[in-house]
Amino acid sequence: MEALGERIDRLLSGSPYCVPPGERSLALLEMLKDELEYACGKSSALQNYVRHWPIDFRHARRIADLPYLPVGLLKAQPPLSLVEPGEIKRTLTSSATTGQSPSRVVLDSATARRMTKSIAIIIQDFIGSSRRPYLVVDVPGSVRGGAEMGARGAAIQSLRPFAATVTYCLSQGSRGELTLDVEKALEFAHIHRQSSILVYGFTYILWNHLVKPLLAEGIGLDMPHVHILHSGGWKRLQDEAVDKREFNEGLARVFGCRPDDVIDFYGMIENVGIIYPDCSEGNKHVPAFGDVVVRNPLTLEPVEKGEQGIVQVCSVLPTSFPGYLLLTEDIAEVTATDGCSCGRRGTCFRFVGRVPKAEIRGCGNIDTRR
Repeated sequence: MEALGERIDRLLSGSPYCVPPGERSLALLEMLKDELEYACGKSSALQNYVRHWPIDFRHARRIADLPYLPVGLLKAQPPLSLVEPGEIKRTLTSSATTGQSPSRVVLDSATARRMTKSIAIIIQDFIGSSRRPYLVVDVPGSVRGGAEMGARGAAIQSLRPFAATVTYCLSQGSRGELTLDVEKALEFAHIHRQSSILVYGFTYILWNHLVKPLLAEGIGLDMPHVHILHSGGWKRLQDEAVDKREFNEGLARVFGCRPDDVIDFYGMIENVGIIYPDCSEGNKHVPAFGDVVVRNPLTLEPVEKGEQGIVQVCSVLPTSFPGYLLLTEDIAEVTATDGCSCGRRGTCFRFVGRVPKAEIRGCGNIDTRR
């Protein structure tokens, strides 16, 4: 496993978007085969699942033929793990829809380190590497310490390498309600007006607890040199009929910046360490240490470019849980396999939405016991 770890680290030492697609796919295929071999040696349940796959993964000629897991299996309790309990440093939990169980993924030291590094090099490609004042549109409690951390806290923490200072501008009431501290936001804006700024918040929190209150009061923050990153929560804005264009324009009015300074990124706890920010063309790009396969919802066969289907995410980063090949409950469309006008190499796609009222299920040959 040490040799495989060194190969993963080598991938993380280069640019995430410069590797030609053919070269990238071949390298990932071989690494994913090695990781499946490793995981099967750690988990008899996973080994049983893989043994019943129609194709022997050792002979697969493309990533799409490798055995994947339905993402719902990561809702298991105890979490699926490939390491001993004493090696687990933290458990990340997803932001589950009301009434559903969250996903849980366990991180050992090596996976946690790769996660931090991989997100940093992805974000750096979009906003640069300099540290800057960081405004978090959330409450400090979202990043509480301890053995478990939620999706909001993990996202906030992932941007800390780009922060010179950190300011939280929301407070939480006794019943859990979030409220904007307008004075704190205005003070931050006054101090850092001429600086390059980083802002992050969950999508629905940014809209409901920053944009709407400030627009209602006619208050602007006047911070034109800002990068605003957000993720998650579009589903919660559907009832308000807020689309991406209206969202970006609302933030631009509040901050006094351009709509292009607002960057939406798709990511999920289960695909730990990989996020997919929007480029200037509106596409989400797959980094060199991962891949995306879009599958027909009925046949689960890979679809052609331009067709919509269920997203399968692939990653070589985790070695503490079997998160290499996961079929999600999201719908997307591959827009190009290379040659995006923004200059980034490799596959790019556009997120469409969730699988409507469906739970993706898999083979019954795996359970949570190791």
